[in-house]
Amino acid sequence: MDSVTSIFGENVFNETVMKARLPKETYKQLMRTIEGGEKLDPSVANIVANAMKDWALEKGATHFTHWFQPLTGVTAEKHDSFISPAPEGKIIMEFSGKELVQGEPDASSFPSGGLRATFEARGYTAWDPTSYAFIKDGTLCIPTAFCSYTGEALDKKTPLLRSMQAINKQALRVLHLFGNKDVSSVKTTVGPEQEYFLVDKSVYDKREDLILTGRTLFGAKAPKGQELEDHYFGMIKPRVQAFMKDLNNELWKLGILAKTEHNEVAPAQHELAPIFTTTNLACDHNQLTMEVMRKVASKHGMVCLLHEKPFAGVNGSGKHNNWSISTNTGKNLLDPGATPASNAQFLLFLCAVIKAVDEYQDLLRISVASAGNDHRLGANEAPPAIVSIFLGDELSQILQSIEEGKLYGAHEKEKMQIGVTVLPDFNKDTTDRNRTSPFAFTGNKFEFRMLGSSESIACANIMINAAVAEELKQFADALEGSKDFTNDLHNLILKTIKEHKRIIFNGNGYDDSWVQEAEKRGLLNLKSTPEAYSHLLDAKNKKVLSEHGILSEVELASRYEIYNENYSKVINIEALTMLDMAKKLYLPAASKYAKELAEIVSLKKAAGGADDSYESELLAKVSSLTASIYNKVKALDKAVIEAKNVSETGALALYYRNTVFQAMSELRENVDELEGCVPAEVWPVPSYADLLFSVK
Repeated sequence: MDSVTSIFGENVFNETVMKARLPKETYKQLMRTIEGGEKLDPSVANIVANAMKDWALEKGATHFTHWFQPLTGVTAEKHDSFISPAPEGKIIMEFSGKELVQGEPDASSFPSGGLRATFEARGYTAWDPTSYAFIKDGTLCIPTAFCSYTGEALDKKTPLLRSMQAINKQALRVLHLFGNKDVSSVKTTVGPEQEYFLVDKSVYDKREDLILTGRTLFGAKAPKGQELEDHYFGMIKPRVQAFMKDLNNELWKLGILAKTEHNEVAPAQHELAPIFTTTNLACDHNQLTMEVMRKVASKHGMVCLLHEKPFAGVNGSGKHNNWSISTNTGKNLLDPGATPASNAQFLLFLCAVIKAVDEYQDLLRISVASAGNDHRLGANEAPPAIVSIFLGDELSQILQSIEEGKLYGAHEKEKMQIGVTVLPDFNKDTTDRNRTSPFAFTGNKFEFRMLGSSESIACANIMINAAVAEELKQFADALEGSKDFTNDLHNLILKTIKEHKRIIFNGNGYDDSWVQEAEKRGLLNLKSTPEAYSHLLDAKNKKVLSEHGILSEVELASRYEIYNENYSKVINIEALTMLDMAKKLYLPAASKYAKELAEIVSLKKAAGGADDSYESELLAKVSSLTASIYNKVKALDKAVIEAKNVSETGALALYYRNTVFQAMSELRENVDELEGCVPAEVWPVPSYADLLFSVK
């Protein structure tokens, strides 16, 4: 294998490549756009396009594509070759600045929430120079934004870039008040940890539910799950290790900073974590990571499951979004420093985050809402659906001392006492971690733990950026022109702490008492996706997103339609898959087995056997469960049909949650119980044990 340093970024048109291939002035102009957010000079595009084309051809690429992120949750691409006709039946390889800057995919075939009608097909993709082009499968991929003919955003990248622009603007206002005149730009950074499952393809192919929905809609709990906690950080199996090795190589070639890999809690579950990078780039990289995971797993005869809850009864998969904010001068604005109590700038930015999370709890909950994540939030492997902030002991004590008007007494870092003399001394962190917290401070960043494993990180970061930008704006408005900056700053911090301390919770988020406590504090508990979506168009949410230029009211209304419609479609597909499996697999298998049992019972009776034999009792139970399953199939069928009578998208999503999903749960309960009564050779699909322990 080539060394990591030699292969890292080899398929990326990064700064090193640009510096080597572009004229010096063109390179400088492009870097001013990438680093400082300056508008791109159109004259740069042709020069960059030609250099990109030559580089891509040398790498074996034959096509280019505008790679974008529509509101489907996955990426999209349309490939065009570099070829152009030449005299005498020949061709030349060309790529113009216009082709680099602008593409035109069909906008009517992507979710638009009414922004595009079927007959209005025009949409545009626009080159995002802040995210490097890369080569994937012989194609030059150009990261782009996607908008309608009338200019509305039809993707996840455009509002993300807008949110980064908004927080940059407001953060600079605050920083300049503190005398940081040398700071010219502020960027949010993210490191998204990615959890996933690996199963053998041979068993996956026998599960219609996994193929069509990404999760098991039926399945009795395996005799062994995660009870022994032996899989977490355990030895990585050779087959999985080979997958991880190839995955790292492919990600490194794409310039993705894959850093940490380990076994997660559930059997067959694993995690990959990257190093922090700029939010826009981190979002692109995470989308690529999920795609590459699936491809590499396939090469190893496995399937990578990214659904939030592929298996009931064991931990599901999340995506921990480690968010921070930094200046172009290298200062992390969430770094408390050695004396956080006297670090006024840090305290003000901390208060901005606290106020943002409190006032926009609903937007943060909405940003992680999905049909898949509903199975996970509030369970024992994920934070509850109630949004709160964990600060830890030291920061909580500092804020309390400010509120009470007392001097905070800093403490020396405590040495760890392990009780073994040969072990080296090291300092104990000033605060513990809280894995039950949705939004936890972890040293110099906040870890937003509510994201689902299959979702784009764009929406979560759009909402965090928007909310914090609004609070920074309010702080700057209050402090600009102040005649006593120090006193006004202190009063602002004090006021924020008093008014928003309810969002701070350092305890156990899994404890039932927290639900009651949160209700007393007036915190939201939006348990399901449709409940969360019902707040998307609240006046304060429309105001913050539109005033900062992140999403117009029209764009936000379109997303309300898209999100609710997507939720209903996901549940509908799951319901139809359940009906198909019950009718074609489970009921026939149960009927066949009941017939075998009846024949045995009949033979035993003919031989003078008792009526209470094992077979007769089992026959009664199988027959009873089969009858119940048949009735619940009819009930689910009816619920799905009646969904057609609900027209408004929000009401339809609630109907699917409250009626269809409930009918699905009742059907599953009986089928899973039946699985425990039927021999393995008769059961028509692989069991949980077969799936979870399929990778040897």
